[in-house]
Amino acid sequence: MNILHMKYAVEVARAGSLSKAAEVLFIAQPNLSKAIKDLEGELGITIFERTSKGMIPTAQGRDFINSADRILREIRDLENLYIHGAPERERFAISVPRASYISAAFTRFSKHISPNEAEIFYMETNPHRTIANITDEDYRLGIVRTSVTHEPLFLDAFAEKRLCHEELVTFHFRLAFSKESPLAKLDEITLADLAPLIEIAHADPFVPTVPFVNVLRDEITPITKRRIYVFERGSSIDLLSGNPETYMWVTSIPPRVMGHLGIEMRECAENMRPYKDILIYRSNYRFTDIDVRFIKELDAEIETAFGSGK
Repeated sequence: MNILHMKYAVEVARAGSLSKAAEVLFIAQPNLSKAIKDLEGELGITIFERTSKGMIPTAQGRDFINSADRILREIRDLENLYIHGAPERERFAISVPRASYISAAFTRFSKHISPNEAEIFYMETNPHRTIANITDEDYRLGIVRTSVTHEPLFLDAFAEKRLCHEELVTFHFRLAFSKESPLAKLDEITLADLAPLIEIAHADPFVPTVPFVNVLRDEITPITKRRIYVFERGSSIDLLSGNPETYMWVTSIPPRVMGHLGIEMRECAENMRPYKDILIYRSNYRFTDIDVRFIKELDAEIETAFGSGK
């Protein structure tokens, strides 16, 4: 396979049209079009749909573009390392659920990044994006959150995608709310006590093969009638500390954060549904030194937050 043709396909996908890609690549448009057709013929797939709106990757095309883009980045890294004599660069990329204990571990880990050149990527997202980041993008590690009920569906998905997995921790969610919340005055909190309040919930839950609406229904508190959906953790913390009518189900929040923002965290005996956080990575991947440093910090934070490690 011609590496130059791979580069052409990636640029066409990025530009969305042959004409724009040809300008960037400094190649005549007919020659670029022929190179793409030759590549499709060699692979036996259709990489792009030719439409009035431009060149749109097919499903197979997206898979090829993602793989080609990853290969081209690795080639550039090799060239920088061995041809241009670039200094060794640390690289770390992980995709995780929105969880304070993971963020706390990452913060401590960040204090031990090499003084040499480094590229660190940390994405908080849902399980679907995490799995895609490992299989289709250049992320090395991921953490997927699932209820124990849905765990078999995720294990099937990991097997299908040829992903290794290791259980990190089993836990149940706790309630977080402002110290000014009416919940703070109760000795014991029941689900009925949540009815007049506003639930903060993540807007993009995911379970393989289960319809989104069903997953969403499982993850929210049915008795609550008012709800705010968020996509990132920072806004949820601001809402909890700033609006006494809000609450959220959380894994854990560090004491220093709760004290600084005026947030409490309490148990609710009526909601003890077990969940798991699971580490995933490609079957042929070998942990680097920087991966090991992060996992060491993560294990320590699990011990602090839950009282048990992997």
